[in-house]
Amino acid sequence: MNQWSARWYEFVKKRSHFALWSTFIKWIVLGSVVGFLSGTASAFFLKSLDYVTDVRLEHPWLLYLLPLGGVLVSFLYMRYGKNSAKGNNLILEQIQDGNETIPLRMAPLVLFGTLVTHLFGGSAGREGTAVQMGGSLAEWFGKLIKISPLDRKILLMCGISGGFGSIFGTPLAGTLFGLEVVTIGLISQRALLPCFVASFVGDLVTTRFWGVHHTHYVVNEFPALSLMIILKVVLASVIFGIVSMLFSELTHFLKRTFTAMISNPMIKGAVGGLIIIALVFLVGSRDYLGLGIPLIKDSFEGDVSPFAFLWKLIFTAFTLGTGFQGGEVTPLFAIGATLGNALAGILHVYGPFLAALGFIAVFCGATSTPIACFLMGIELFGSEGAVYMFIACVVSYLFSGHSSIYTSQLIGVSKSQLIPIPQGTRISNVKRPRKK
Repeated sequence: MNQWSARWYEFVKKRSHFALWSTFIKWIVLGSVVGFLSGTASAFFLKSLDYVTDVRLEHPWLLYLLPLGGVLVSFLYMRYGKNSAKGNNLILEQIQDGNETIPLRMAPLVLFGTLVTHLFGGSAGREGTAVQMGGSLAEWFGKLIKISPLDRKILLMCGISGGFGSIFGTPLAGTLFGLEVVTIGLISQRALLPCFVASFVGDLVTTRFWGVHHTHYVVNEFPALSLMIILKVVLASVIFGIVSMLFSELTHFLKRTFTAMISNPMIKGAVGGLIIIALVFLVGSRDYLGLGIPLIKDSFEGDVSPFAFLWKLIFTAFTLGTGFQGGEVTPLFAIGATLGNALAGILHVYGPFLAALGFIAVFCGATSTPIACFLMGIELFGSEGAVYMFIACVVSYLFSGHSSIYTSQLIGVSKSQLIPIPQGTRISNVKRPRKK
């Protein structure tokens, strides 16, 4: 190598590292900003959610105002929501080369709508709210700094990760969730650093800066590794996957059915509230209202009704299927934990152990995000049962089929070679292809 070539090589080498450092610093800064915004929004939401839940528990009569709550939420989305009504699906579509704008109004709308749902007793979660707030705030910030179209997609993924990681206190799971949820089977490593920074900072801001504490669940022991235990875990995980598919399909079916039967969203919301009230009287219990955290705690600390998972599934599907706002993930945690607890008696294994596997596996099947759910298991329950958690997530991922709570997810890779699905097909079009 002559002297000129050596100098040129050193120049390119230094320039390359300069570019890498520039990219590194850029996404540390941008990811941190999105993380701070998402974490702050999540902290306010979590404290508000605790408050309205306490109010509901202190005043049981508020349940009878649920139909009016449905009318109010539906009216606000009709009047001001516009494309915000798409929820999480709007954010996914914009990451996948969408040409719509995510309005900043999405954040306050979904926040208020979710709080109304929980105040009056609807069965819903919190992840959808956190993700939508994170996504809309990331979009607003991107417009403010005039970010490029490619960087906009990464920033929106940061919004998902920041919202998810901060709402559950799981920064690693939040990172991978933002990467995995967009396209089933494919991960964009370009967004790995930005999503991690957003999720990590979001969690720090929520817990350290704003002082919000997350609920913790304890599994005192994991069984020793053996063929029999593995077989039992696999069998339970198949059931977890099927139940997650049942939840997704029932929720989407109810949304389509009520929309077709009742054209006015406000009337649909009122009907949904009446149905939830009727279900409470039918079951004779209010245990299935709200997030379902008491159900999760009971699954780890004792026994629950064998059909608790089914009732929580039905309550949540009708709540979300009739237009109420909120996420699906925490109810999925409750469905999985109670189902795991019920199966533990049948399979003769330690209840909290199978509740922990159900906690992550049903969520995994409903979102097709196995790595994120595996990491969530480790963050929440420790690494001692890592092998079992991985098995549960992989098996549930497979047996949930090509269904999802997010109809705008793309399929990057089919879950089976025997089921040929073109790459880039949306979940909503797998069974109902669009007519040309």
